[in-house]
Amino acid sequence: MAAAMPAPPRATRADLARIADLVTPGARVLDVGCGDGHLLEILRDERKVDGRGLELSQTGVNACVARGLSVIQGDADTDLEDYPDRAFDFVVLSQTIQATQNPREVLTQMLRIGERVIVSFPNFGHWKVRAHLALHGRMPVTPALGYEWWETPNIHLCTLRDFTALCDVLGARVETTVLLGMNGSADTKNGPPGWWGNATAEQAIFLLRSR
Repeated sequence: MAAAMPAPPRATRADLARIADLVTPGARVLDVGCGDGHLLEILRDERKVDGRGLELSQTGVNACVARGLSVIQGDADTDLEDYPDRAFDFVVLSQTIQATQNPREVLTQMLRIGERVIVSFPNFGHWKVRAHLALHGRMPVTPALGYEWWETPNIHLCTLRDFTALCDVLGARVETTVLLGMNGSADTKNGPPGWWGNATAEQAIFLLRSR
């Protein structure tokens, strides 16, 4: 009998490897909205972190536990207040803030819980999104925004400038911004993005800390 073929490796989402690069090896990490645990698995195996996860769906929690990850079921909108101040070195929210009910409160809690905060999200200010709205007058569907308007979980879409404005309101300092392009390119810079990044980045990753 022929030997079974090994399962193909999972494709790593464009922002996950970049997020892992921002995390200090051995750090205490909370991944909020951790899904099936792909990022936590990367951080555990490659950065040797002490990782914890919070995930809304039971399916996601089960997948994480099956991978040997420490994850509990919970809601970012309501359960972050249960964590003590500065309980983690890094708190991560990847591709989730736009799906929360109250992004401001979620980010406030993350800045309280972690020494640093990492947030990634799709950029609604990308030039192709702007052009689609201008030319067609309809909400765009893109690789980063892959839903029709009536079925999308993204209830608080924003641009990079919108997000940095919220950071200013909350007194959070943008230490590093990683701008991700549609072809997989990445541009890392100190501080917040400028107008060009706001127009050309399909997605962005922000490394924050309280001032």
